[in-house]
Amino acid sequence: MATGTVPTVTLNDNTTLPAIGFGTYKLNGSTGVAAIADAITNGYRLLDTAFNYENEGAVGQAIRRSGATRADLRVSSKLPGRHHRYAEAIATIEESLYRAQLDYYDLYLIHWPDPSQDLYVEAWTALIEARKRGFVRSIGVSNFLPVHLERIMSATGITPSVNQIELHPYFPQAEQRAFNTSHGIVTGSWSPLGRANHLLKEPLIKAIADRIRRTVGQVILRWHVQLGAIPVPKAASKERQIENLSVFDFELSAEDMSRIATLARPDGRTFDQDPSRYEEF
Repeated sequence: MATGTVPTVTLNDNTTLPAIGFGTYKLNGSTGVAAIADAITNGYRLLDTAFNYENEGAVGQAIRRSGATRADLRVSSKLPGRHHRYAEAIATIEESLYRAQLDYYDLYLIHWPDPSQDLYVEAWTALIEARKRGFVRSIGVSNFLPVHLERIMSATGITPSVNQIELHPYFPQAEQRAFNTSHGIVTGSWSPLGRANHLLKEPLIKAIADRIRRTVGQVILRWHVQLGAIPVPKAASKERQIENLSVFDFELSAEDMSRIATLARPDGRTFDQDPSRYEEF
């Protein structure tokens, strides 16, 4: 099954997501609406937002402006750390729907585990209830380490469908991806093009791009796809949106993938956001 030229990925609850999505971080207000509506027009069918991005309303407005059929889209949002308590989490998901003027979200994630609060199991229980109530079709997490995943699965018996993590060639997260895969959890990639680092100027990737006559961004996004991860790149311009979506008509060789693997760094996180201690509110 495919949406246009973009393949779909089937999650462990039998819902589906396109193999690439559109990130909306910092796309706010009327300019954000215009950029997101353009993305839909240009072929994106997965839109990634969050309560803390303060643009769920812009996403909803863009959907209406685009004229796209709601059933053809997949819209994802995320629960902020300050609302992990059960009743607050339920109300926040409802508020997410009100902001976007949507009847449901296709995917809703816990944005960060915030371990010092120690409320992420309670938050996960709320997401399970939200799915039962029809507020969301699929539930998952973001930035969860294996220890966090094991705890929520053990406590509830419910496995997340997606774990969205920082993922790019400087920080490929092989062990985390392997854990996700072994439990039937699809890996999502945030900051897939290495936002705020030097990845787009990396000579090794540029050499590959030049050889196969693709852009550096396309090579990186194709790397994500071949790892089995779902990247959600952001792009405000129509040209870049189309470029980022055009990664399903070529493949990187095994040698290319091996060369890119050499870019991994122990300290590869773009911002020092280690989920074992980072707090997001």
